[in-house]
Amino acid sequence: MQPYESRLDDDLSLLSETLEEVLRSSGDPADQKYIELKERAEKALSDVKARVSNASDNYYYRAKKAVYRADDYVHDKPWQGIGVGAAAGLVLGLLLARR
Repeated sequence: MQPYESRLDDDLSLLSETLEEVLRSSGDPADQKYIELKERAEKALSDVKARVSNASDNYYYRAKKAVYRADDYVHDKPWQGIGVGAAAGLVLGLLLARR
């Protein structure tokens, strides 16, 4: 199973490709309403792409920061890190054993 973010990226890529294809192939280029609608759709598509890119970068930065904090914590307090890891393993083992 793919991670949620990967599936979301794939879905957004498919949506943007489909919208771009529709914009390239539909409507009467001489129709003013079509021209306005196409411009609005192109602007909306570029805005969504920019927001998704920014959100993706933001999540990556936050995850990387959390990993560094966890790494620093484990280096500063190795025995507590081992205890947390053992407790997490025990809980996970108990949950998996119930199935």
